[in-house]
Amino acid sequence: MISPPGTLPNIVIILCGNKKDLDADREVTFLEASRFAQENELMFLETSALTGENVEEGFLKCARTILNKIDTGELDPERMGSGIQYGDASLRQLRQPRNTTTQNKQQCSC
Repeated sequence: MISPPGTLPNIVIILCGNKKDLDADREVTFLEASRFAQENELMFLETSALTGENVEEGFLKCARTILNKIDTGELDPERMGSGIQYGDASLRQLRQPRNTTTQNKQQCSC
C-alpha cells in the first residue's frame, strides 16, 4: 500500500516496470502502470535487465530528484532522519551551488 500523498513529502520513490523487452508477455500495460504511478505521486520508468535499457536512468532520476530537493531546501541532509547518509566523512561537505563557479570566474580580473 502506498502512503497517502503528503505524508512523506521528502521520500523519493520510482516505480520500475521490468522486462520491457517482453512486450508480448506483458500483464500490465504502460498506461496502467503510468496511471498508477501518477495517482500515487511516483516517478515511473520501464526497464529491461536483459538489455540494460533505463536501468541506470532509474538510479540517475532518483539521484537528480534528491539533489533538486537539497538545492531547493526541501531536504536538509544534515538533519537527523533525513534519510541521507554519507559514505565517507570527507563527503559531508555539500557541493557548491551550480552557478558559484561561474560567478567566481566572472569576478576574477585575471
